[in-house]
Amino acid sequence: MNLFTPLSLPNATVISNRIVKAAMEENMCDADHAPSQALLRLYQAWAQGGAGLILTGNVMVDRRAMTGPGGVVLENDRHLDRFKQWSQVARSGGAQVWMQISHPGRQMMAALGQETWSASAVPLDMGSLSNKFSVPKAMSVADIQEVQERFVRTATLAESAGFDGVQIHGAHGYLLSQFLSPISNHRQDAWGGGIDNRARLLLDIVQAVRAAVAPQFAVAVKLNSADFQRGGFSPEDAQHVVQRLNALNVDVVELSGGSYEAPAMQGQARDGRTLAREAYFLEFAQNMIAVARMPLMVTGGIRRQAVAEQVVGSGVALVGIATALAIDPALPKAWQAGQDVQPALTPITWKNKMMASLATMARVKYQLKRVSQGEATDPSISPLWALISQQFSTARQSKKYRQWMERSNA
Repeated sequence: MNLFTPLSLPNATVISNRIVKAAMEENMCDADHAPSQALLRLYQAWAQGGAGLILTGNVMVDRRAMTGPGGVVLENDRHLDRFKQWSQVARSGGAQVWMQISHPGRQMMAALGQETWSASAVPLDMGSLSNKFSVPKAMSVADIQEVQERFVRTATLAESAGFDGVQIHGAHGYLLSQFLSPISNHRQDAWGGGIDNRARLLLDIVQAVRAAVAPQFAVAVKLNSADFQRGGFSPEDAQHVVQRLNALNVDVVELSGGSYEAPAMQGQARDGRTLAREAYFLEFAQNMIAVARMPLMVTGGIRRQAVAEQVVGSGVALVGIATALAIDPALPKAWQAGQDVQPALTPITWKNKMMASLATMARVKYQLKRVSQGEATDPSISPLWALISQQFSTARQSKKYRQWMERSNA
């Protein structure tokens, strides 16, 4: 078995190879917060690049809850034709295409002007950047039920739009991850306390989505291997959640880690751990293989074919690649042709890890924008320039988002 061996999923469909274009936040919506033409051009590049599976960036289940001001929202069928175009473009090279569906919870910028929800009223600890995020409202039982219904609705709409599956985002400190973590979940009811209660919302959503879509429609979960914060969601918690997911006909579990507070998905931890430079979460995945009955996927820093082959050789079914595919969308085809291509951004040596994380995300978004415009990528782009440029772009998009919400609510 190697990177280019097909994978049969539990739902009986087949992914042509083991390389996955992992989710990245593009923030490329159109004026209706539907897929823009720039987003379609970006996915056309990935469609022709040779990955067996393409995961979209965050698609929001609620227009009031955004991971970024330029995010795509799918909460009704009003613009379903544009989502159909998106799926057709992304599938045009033979890959399966799954929509990542998400709710940010407390990880939503205050500048967007919306009420923030979370498991408990625990604000983000982002140091000097903490004031960029509002103190969240602890969700009521009715709020929890609404969120569950929204995830199911978005999943069924994704199926109607021609996507092959959905990935339910339960990682990176977003809402479902906030319920999972003792740091952000201080509830004393059926959704708080032990891991079974903290996992209740995620498990209920997975079960409800699986029941609402066709058997051959993939249902996947993105899960933190750990929060990488002391007292947070632990590897033992993650193993327990995967064991619970075994009974719910899940097709793939992607293992990642971290949050805005501790961006381990970029190789940085906040609990004293040192993460490997590539395949950050492989060790956690190898420990998970013993308990998981569904295929596992690992994402995090992978850019060399030898490392990707090591991941697959260890028993992990799928290799998620993000930044390297932002730099070179045709990387899978290059590897299959025997080319030793290793796309990477130039290192950032800033002492402020939080700012370095923001600059890294800004540089990735810069590559995505270049690809969407049909231009060559530039991995050596100045992190400071990329960060400042991204801040201006975010401010403009935030203003447009607030205006859109005012029109929507009028």
